[in-house]
This record gives sequence, C-alpha cells and structure tokens, in this order.
Amino acid sequence: MAARKRIGEILVEMGFITQDQLEKALEVVQATKSSRAHARELMGKILINMGLINEEQLAQAIARQWNIPFIDLGNIDLSLEVAKIVPEDVCRRYKLIPVGREGDKLFIAMADPLDVYAIDHVRLITGMVVEPRVATESNIQAAIDRIFGVDKSVKDALEQIEEMPGLQPPGEEEVGIDQLREIAEEAPIVRLVNLIITQAVRERATDIHIEPRKTDIAVRYRVDGLLHNARLVPKHLHPAITSRIKIISGMNIAERRIPQDGRIPLSIDGKEIDLRVSTLPTIFGEKVVMRILDKSSTLLSLSQLGFMHDSQMVFERIINQPYGMILITGPTGSGKTTTLYAVLRQLNSPEKNLITVEDPVEYQLTGVNQVQINPKAGLTFANSLRSILRQDPDIIMVGEIRDSETAEIAINAALTGHLVLSTLHTNDAPSAITRLVDMGIEPFLIASSLIGVTAQRLVRKICPHCKVEYSPHIDSLSFLDLEIPKNVVLYKGQGCEKCQGKGYLGRTALQEVMAVDESIKTLVVERASSSMIKEQAKKNGMRTLLEDGWAKVLEGITTMEEVLRVVATAQI
Repeated sequence: MAARKRIGEILVEMGFITQDQLEKALEVVQATKSSRAHARELMGKILINMGLINEEQLAQAIARQWNIPFIDLGNIDLSLEVAKIVPEDVCRRYKLIPVGREGDKLFIAMADPLDVYAIDHVRLITGMVVEPRVATESNIQAAIDRIFGVDKSVKDALEQIEEMPGLQPPGEEEVGIDQLREIAEEAPIVRLVNLIITQAVRERATDIHIEPRKTDIAVRYRVDGLLHNARLVPKHLHPAITSRIKIISGMNIAERRIPQDGRIPLSIDGKEIDLRVSTLPTIFGEKVVMRILDKSSTLLSLSQLGFMHDSQMVFERIINQPYGMILITGPTGSGKTTTLYAVLRQLNSPEKNLITVEDPVEYQLTGVNQVQINPKAGLTFANSLRSILRQDPDIIMVGEIRDSETAEIAINAALTGHLVLSTLHTNDAPSAITRLVDMGIEPFLIASSLIGVTAQRLVRKICPHCKVEYSPHIDSLSFLDLEIPKNVVLYKGQGCEKCQGKGYLGRTALQEVMAVDESIKTLVVERASSSMIKEQAKKNGMRTLLEDGWAKVLEGITTMEEVLRVVATAQI
C-alpha cells in the first residue's frame, strides 16, 4: 500500500506553493520537535504565516490528502433543523457544524476531519453515523455564530416573540389579518425587523433577502456584490415579519398572491437610509427583498470610480462634448447609476441647466433638477422626457432606456443640441449599438447621435490589510489570450479580521470605454455586427472589460478570479 502523501507535497501538486517554498517551510518545521500529526498542523500554520497559502487552500489540500470532500460553507444554505442536531457547546469545542442529513447519516463540516474524539462524541450524542467534511475554521466559526450566536438583542427579541399570544407554530390554524396586524405592531416583532435592517446597514450590505423555506426563514445580506447568510429564523414567524415590513413600507398586508413594491425612509446610526422593498409570492410564502440606499453616503467623483488613466482621459473627453448621447451599460448592480451621478457632479455648474428622470431618485444633487417617475400617475420616462425638452435643458440624464419610445426621444434630444446621459442593459459597449437597432432605432440616427458608450462591472478589491504576493502558474492563465509577462507576480488576500476572512474588502469597477468616431459610425450605418464594431473599437484603442480587469490584477487591485466571475464568457 502506497504511503499517503504529505500535506506539503499535495500543496505543491495543487499549484498553491512551489518546491522551493515547501523546502523553506520544512526547515522551520524540522527545527521544532513534534509528532507527525503536529507537524502537519504546524506546516499549514507556517505556510499561512509566510503568506504562501490561505486557509481555504490548506483545507482543500487536507481534503485531498484524506480523500474527504471539501465544502465552502460561505456558499451553502445551512438548515437550522439539521445544524441544531449537535449542541452549540459541542460545535464550538470541536470546531464543527452539521451540514446535512441522509437517513441515519449525519454530515459534519470540520476544521480537523481526523479528530476521532470529536467524531465519536457526535456519534454518541446523536446516535447517528458521522461522515466528516472539510471546511475552513473561520467559515465553521461564522456558521456556528449564524446558527447559535446571533447577537443577544436578536436572541432576546426572538425569545419575547415566542412568548407572544397569537403566533401559531407550524401546522396550526393561520392567523387572521386583523390579529396579524396587531402582532406586527408588537414591540418584539418591531425590534426584530429593526435589528435585521440595522445589522445589514452596519455590514455595508446593499440588499437584504428574507427567504421563506420549507422549515425556516433565511435572512441573507448582499455585501460587496455577493450574498451571504446572516441568520436563520423559525418558519412560523414569517407572517409576522413580512406583515411588519409591509406595514412600514406602505403595502397591503392582506394581499399575498401578487408582487408588491414599497419604500421605507429611516435613519440608522445618523445615516439617512431609503429602503426599496419588493415582495414576491413563492411556494413557501412571500419573499422580501430590500434594496438599501444610503442617502448620506458620499458620492464618488470620476477619479474615484476606478478608471485606468488612459480610459479616464477618453471618458472625460466624451462627457465634455456639448451635445450627443452617452450610454453606460452593464447588468443590474454594476454601478451604472453611481457613474452617472459622478458625471453629473463633474458637469454641474451655474451656467448649465441639468435635469434628470429617475426611478427612483437615489441621491439628491444640489443644483440638479431631479424628477422621479410615477407610472401609476402616468409619469413615465417617455412622458417626462417630452416635458423636460420644454424646460430649456443643457444636460439630460435618463435613468434607463427601457423601450423604443424612450430611446427615440432621447436620441432626438441628443440631435437637437442636448447632452443626454442614460443606461442600457448590455454585456459590453459595442452591444449597446445593436441593442438600439433591435429597439427599432434607425442606424443613421444612432450614428448621428451616439458619441460614447462605457460598459462596466463591479469586482471586489483585495483586502489591503492581508494582501500578499504570489507567483501563478502561467499555464493556468494561457486560455485568456492576454499578454502575460514572464515571472509575473500577482496578489491575493489571505483573509483577516478586517475582511472577515474573505480576502476582499470593498469594490471597484472594470470599464470598457468606446468612443464613437467616424470609423465606428460607418460600421453602424452599414448595420455591422457588434463583434465587427468591437474589433474596430479595439483597433482604435479601446480596452475590453477583460483587458481592463487584467490591468487591475497586475496592479494588485483585484484578483483574476474576481475578473472571471463578472466578465461574460463572450469576453474570453
């Protein structure tokens, strides 16, 4: 029987460290008298301390060494029912958490899957067959905190709620609307909802998801573009929680069959917060999503948006044109509105009349006339634009071009001496032109009015507090068709308290700036495909999203994994 490979050899095989780096770490290990088991643990700690690997890479290597599956607890939804099969004190003592159940089998995520004492203890108290899984210690700790260690205020609120009359456990008769309204106004329910919102704001979340599931309710926050589980709440509290949110956001609590929208203005920690609330009926009840808009946050300037120097010069040249249409493209949540506000701030002056049409007005800009559309009252983007043109504007910002009518009016405004700014949902800058054609806009009108398009995506930035260098395997980057320097040095975050072990902190943008010059206009009139327009734009000096991302990777701003996460495969 072949001897099991040591952890250092496996880390080399997986490409996480080099042989030279392993030998240096071995010298440190050999200087310490220790057992083989302790040497394995010591090797991992030494490599992490040297900045050569992170906690997740070590866990993946341990999983491979012992042929035990690795799981990323940050990307799975834990069942409250399953997780609580093992008591909290046992989970904390042995650094483990139940992650699944299959008959009499219990799957346990462990930092040390070879801890036979922990496995035996869990088997004795549960009477189940225990199968270990490997996870990082920090992820296990975070999962334990989510399941058991919610802050004391939330615990107190939940305990008080359980003692309230009227709330029925699962399987009991449904609570009536009038009684539900009364329960939703009770202090414990009010407190719980307020705490969910307050914690999200303090964690810099942009969205709160309250998702009913078969046996519980998952509360999730979107931070730096990614969702993570914040806590699990007992299922029978769902009607009271959703009713409370509906009441304060101006929705109809009696209507549960159709989606609804609402708004909650509030102040948290001295910040003026505006919550845009949306409900959606699902098979397990109404899901609630709250978009958090921090009105007190400082608006960014163009120099803070993450433009590379040459791209920013092109972009500033475009926005300083006296008339024409400029489009910012990208998916929802890619920072398009933030870029538009930065442009408005730069262009705003007493000599100019700036008017915006938005849905919603996210931030108030001094000196800018901002209009919020109201479709129920007949105030649409198209109707607002028609009225704005009679208000003697110099610069018009349209929150989004959603239909051909809005597109036609915006283009006519650009053709009649106005600078028009707006957004579109397309994958890259050249695709904005074909999207307008698909809307029914004549190519010659697009060529005459469009002066520039910028596509963008948001990526997480490497945490500056735990940022380290590493040398990647060139072969792993060969498929990207990029110019990769020999002996290239890249950067990553190891994970620390500041970034909660994620290795990332904050976000920046990737940009693809396409100036519409005569060569592009000719292709537009000839109805050329977006790929042909893209090739011409690249000849003109446009840096694609992937190329912009690679430049930021080389500068140590973000990682290649982040760039590939947000850039469409068509870019590769």
